[in-house]
Amino acid sequence: MKFIDTAEIQVKAGDGGAGMSHFRREANVAFGGPDGGNGGRGGNIIFKGDEGLHTLLDFRFNRIHEAKNGGKGGTNNRQGGVGEDLVLRVPCGTVVYDVDSGEPIGEVVRHEQELVVAKGGKGGVGNHVFVSSSNQAPTKTIPPEMGERRHIRLELKMIADVGIIGAPNAGKSTLITVISAARPKVADYPFTTLVPNLGVVSHKDADPFVVADVPGLIPGASEGKGLGHDFLRHIERTRILIHLVDASQESAEAMIQDYEGILAELALYDQELIQRPRLTVLSKLDLVVPESEEEYVNEEALTEFRKYLRAKKVEFMEVSSARRMGVSQMLDHVVELLQKLNEGE
Repeated sequence: MKFIDTAEIQVKAGDGGAGMSHFRREANVAFGGPDGGNGGRGGNIIFKGDEGLHTLLDFRFNRIHEAKNGGKGGTNNRQGGVGEDLVLRVPCGTVVYDVDSGEPIGEVVRHEQELVVAKGGKGGVGNHVFVSSSNQAPTKTIPPEMGERRHIRLELKMIADVGIIGAPNAGKSTLITVISAARPKVADYPFTTLVPNLGVVSHKDADPFVVADVPGLIPGASEGKGLGHDFLRHIERTRILIHLVDASQESAEAMIQDYEGILAELALYDQELIQRPRLTVLSKLDLVVPESEEEYVNEEALTEFRKYLRAKKVEFMEVSSARRMGVSQMLDHVVELLQKLNEGE
């Protein structure tokens, strides 16, 4: 299935049904007596959360959605039928915007949660409502209201407990294949990951949690460069961030640049992301420590980067996804952070 996380659609709620002007045939009653019923309400357009959906692909092919109109009022004061609501199922984490105003309409974050995005028009009023002592035979009706028509933009912000962030080729995709059943594409070139990947992690006796491997950042991503907002949007809902830094780089300066660059883009996009619980992890230790040797091949660069992190009082861990080295200890720490957050809620 192709991953689609944005879409624009047109929605039209149902119009209200017309009220009726009618007189029943009854002896000794002027004009037979008014008995025109009210029209029914038009159907609403409703978005409903579905935890089984993970893409907005369907909305790329079906862009126009209309609810049913309300029924006309009938004789004998019969109310017109209410137009059937149109319920559109969307992935949890979908944010809905009005394109014309640019304002957010709402968001759907829970399974089965409903959000009315366009209201059906009220039904018209029949002539029986206007009967009075001075007007025994009214012909007046009130016309129905039109249903709301909207141009809507949908944005999917994936919901995950943990977001794995880092520069391109930091080892995010490899890590998620090791800790979950997710199988993203892995290759030795930038931007292998073009869309977020979700995986469910079961670690020891802890409750399972969801991890999102999201595309890599480059300088200027907060301004939309590279994958830009396509990356940043998907970490807004994560509770914890795992910040991967490729430890196999040739110089400490390159590692520092990667590390600082990611933090700078997070801050430019949303200062709150910097305050979120974050675990710094040095990855690709298998490329630094050969299996047949005790000493680091690139020990000097890695040592300098460690000193840099310690000087900034940044706690860090080291892992090799290829060798499963340090991964279990990292997950222990993630579980501990999640439990602390749960206790604080």
